[in-house]
Amino acid sequence: WSSPIYTFFDPEPTFEYHKSNCKCVVFKCTNRNCKKWEVVQYLDTKDASSTGNMRSHVKSCWGEDILSEVDQAKDVDEGWKVTGGYRRNGSITATFEKKRSGQATYSFCQYTKTDTRIKIIRWVAESLRPFNIVKDQSFNSLMKTGCPHYYILHPTTVACDMKMVFANTRKRISDMLQNIKGDINCCINTWTSPNHKAYAAITAHFEHEGQLFNLLLDLIEIAKV
Repeated sequence: WSSPIYTFFDPEPTFEYHKSNCKCVVFKCTNRNCKKWEVVQYLDTKDASSTGNMRSHVKSCWGEDILSEVDQAKDVDEGWKVTGGYRRNGSITATFEKKRSGQATYSFCQYTKTDTRIKIIRWVAESLRPFNIVKDQSFNSLMKTGCPHYYILHPTTVACDMKMVFANTRKRISDMLQNIKGDINCCINTWTSPNHKAYAAITAHFEHEGQLFNLLLDLIEIAKV
């Protein structure tokens, strides 16, 4: 059992007897979101050493992306380095990436609770959505159809996570600006919104490692004088 495919299964399989006392090996899938958590391999058949059924399971449970990565490993130990990173991060770069053609690709693996929290926070922040959108009936229908027990955050959880992400991001930006060796150009842009409220935006512009950065530092509503 030195093939990298065994990386996806518990290193200590069980031996059982199925179908008229036929001896078999039961490999348990280590994906915690696996719906079919075991693969049975019979020992009294001509294809007893075949890993075809295991590969089919991994392809549907883990996804072709990580299977292709592990296929390049020379043995189980090297394969564990690939899946170990997957388990820590919850995904690999191919979980959601943009191909050159612009077509998005998605993993076969269901998100964990942590993954769901991260994705929802990013979606709410980047798309300027209200925290209570996670209670929207249509949104829940899309998320839970076919998987009624799928974990959806409460609006207060979204709010707490958003504040934590904001605080961490603010500190990272502060540290980055303090370590810039070149000049930082700050600008103030003021305007009046259609509802007659005046605002001022403070932005920073600088070059770092050959790349131009434009950051919005703050947005302030100007009080009436």
